[in-house]
Parts: sequence; structure tokens; C-alpha cells
Amino acid sequence: MWGVKRTARLALANRDLLIGAVRAVAPERGLALELGSGAGEHALALARACPGLDWQPSDPDPIARASISAWRDEADLPNLRPPLDLDLLAPAWRLVAADLLICVNVLHVAPPGAGVALLDGAAALPSGAPLLLYGPFLDGAPSRRIVRFDAELRAYDPSLGIRPLAPLLEAAAARGLRLESRRPGQEPGDLLLLFRRG
Repeated sequence: MWGVKRTARLALANRDLLIGAVRAVAPERGLALELGSGAGEHALALARACPGLDWQPSDPDPIARASISAWRDEADLPNLRPPLDLDLLAPAWRLVAADLLICVNVLHVAPPGAGVALLDGAAALPSGAPLLLYGPFLDGAPSRRIVRFDAELRAYDPSLGIRPLAPLLEAAAARGLRLESRRPGQEPGDLLLLFRRG
């Protein structure tokens, strides 16, 4: 239904982790671009937690954008912008002059080229600007949750699935993006990765 706020259990579960991560790396002022904002709960929480940042949510799904708009209208935060129709695989999003880039729980539900597209865009960030990437990855022996989740995604659409971490790290390094830190997420197999350009 249009204009109805949606909620996601995982968004609530990892909200505090993401707030802490953004606060630790974000500039005092600037524009934060979130790709694949989903229901909009992260955008709302992060805009509220980081009032010095202009928060730009985006999602290619019109139902998701309607949810983001509903959360935004209710909160009435001056630093939370209306959602943009941006697709990670379409280069238009790279025209947004962001000082921080964040992408949460997107790559496993996006086509295989999405990871490289994200890194290509992040490579154009200002020197030192952070890219925060959160989600499930294949890294070492997978947990039972990751095996099950990957099978569910591929049964729904063979182009989806949990992506291996190593090729992503190699592609990031090739684009001048340095992996500064990695932390476990809220669920087994989830990682919070911090990259910086330059």
C-alpha cells in the first residue's frame, strides 16, 4: 500500500551497530548517501543520530520509497532528504556528491554485478571518504544460517545469493579502496566493512 511505513526486523537489530559505525567515521558536516534504503528505518535512525549530516536515502523500488517518505514525513527531520530513485547498477547515482556512502543488506539481493558497481562509484568519493558496507558474505566455512539463506535466495532467483568476500576485497583494492576495518554483524555470517578511498 502506498504511503505506508514498513518495518524490517533486521533493520532494527543492526540499527545501533550502524549508528556507532557512522558516528565513528562520518565528517561533522556533509552528505551521506544510502543506497538501497529499503523501508527507511536506517535512514531515519541515522539522520536522527547524526544531525550534522544531510542524509540522502534512495531505493529503486517505489514501494520502498513510499515507506521512506512516510517515515520521513512523520519524523520531520530537517537533515533527512526525500528518497531518490537510484539503482546501484545504473551509473546515475555516482553523480550525487557524497561525503559518505553506505549500503546495508543489498548485495545478496542484487544481481552479481552490484558489488563491482558499488566499488566503481565509491572509487570516485573524495580522498579519505568512507564506504560502509553491511551484509552477509561467504568468508571461510559458512554458518548454517548462511547456507540456508543462500539456498533460499537462489531458489527464488538463481542470480541472487550470498557473495564471496575475497573477490570483493580484491576488486576494492584494485580501485584504490582500502579496507580499514571489518567487524562481525548482528547475525552469523554478517560483516560490517569499512573502506576508504586513497
